[in-house]
Amino acid sequence: MEVRHLFKNFGQQVVLRDVSLAQRRGEVVCLIGASGCGKSTLLRCINGLEQPTSGTVLINGLDLASPKTNIDAVRSRVGMVFQSFNLFQHLSVLDNVSIALRHVRKLPRAQAEEIARKKLAQVGLTGKERSRPAQLSGGQQQRVAIARSLAMDPEIMLFDEATSALDPELVKGILAIMRELAESGMTMVVVTHEMRFAREVSDRVCFLDKGVIVEEGSPARIFDDPQSTRLRNFLAQVL
Repeated sequence: MEVRHLFKNFGQQVVLRDVSLAQRRGEVVCLIGASGCGKSTLLRCINGLEQPTSGTVLINGLDLASPKTNIDAVRSRVGMVFQSFNLFQHLSVLDNVSIALRHVRKLPRAQAEEIARKKLAQVGLTGKERSRPAQLSGGQQQRVAIARSLAMDPEIMLFDEATSALDPELVKGILAIMRELAESGMTMVVVTHEMRFAREVSDRVCFLDKGVIVEEGSPARIFDDPQSTRLRNFLAQVL
């Protein structure tokens, strides 16, 4: 994945300013910064949910803005886990996880459900296949959302503050799943306020402020040797 000179405006408001970011396969990049600094907008530009005002987003060398690029095919290879779960409330857990396999990948129901069951087992939800989202805790719903993304066999996983809507006691379980994915070699971009996770799991941390990547580097460099006043002030508030 590569982002080149990305700008994103909403009307007169400039949310991203000349952001460039390259990620190698298997790398875990954490995006940190205060609310409103542009982290989530950057993530949404990476998977095509937002169209950049200018600049380029490349997934496996394919330009998302090119008319020659099948955006749906590219997006199917990019898993996205949202803060708010975004599950279909009228469908069972099994159907939530298998629906994209059936309708996007065109797999037979039996094959799609077999894959879905394996991914639900991976996130610790064996036995919940017939439950509806409303019958699950917030942490369980987020596990379903992760399983849904994993079922599509993504090449990269994007996490947009995946734990911020959860009660504190549920956060640990979701972070544990994300750690396991990172250790398995999954390429991940993670927007997070969990500084311990960013320090321990990421290969690289990017600090955004007012739509700009102010600093990026290894977790040790970012957390132990911040160069800018803006980053030092931010870490003083969150550590």
